[in-house]
Amino acid sequence: MSLPAAITFHPIVASDEEFLCRLYASTREEELAQVPWSHEEKDAFLRMQFTAQHAYYQEHYADADFRLILREGIPIGRLYLARWPEEIRIVDIALLPEHRGGGLGTALLQGILAEADMAGKPVRIHVEIFNPAHRLYQRLGFTQIADRGVYLFLERPPTPQVKTAS
Repeated sequence: MSLPAAITFHPIVASDEEFLCRLYASTREEELAQVPWSHEEKDAFLRMQFTAQHAYYQEHYADADFRLILREGIPIGRLYLARWPEEIRIVDIALLPEHRGGGLGTALLQGILAEADMAGKPVRIHVEIFNPAHRLYQRLGFTQIADRGVYLFLERPPTPQVKTAS
């Protein structure tokens, strides 16, 4: 599966922070629906969590490629990738709810896996135990290599490339 022509990527900039915060909040909606907080309390909590996560990513993955995913020029998600000598690490991948479940996430991941296969590298990602995307990762060949509490550390080893005779 390849990406639709309308999908492009753009490096994140400071002015994207409001969108990124809204995107982060969309990934926590189900979890926070269980909490008896007011809308304002949830918003304050989500902003605090987003700020902490964003700062962590910027510090610990400074060499990563931080990109917005755009559809027809409108931000719909984020893809943060670290390309290290020994692996490709998906630092984070997220789409707005209305763009989930339609195959775009699969296409994005297949593109990353193809890149990793060409480079002969595994792809690794931390996934929360109850994240519904865990099933997608399993379908794409990821397996658990470590249990880190609330996160599972998954890996998809490279698929050997078949060389054709010229």
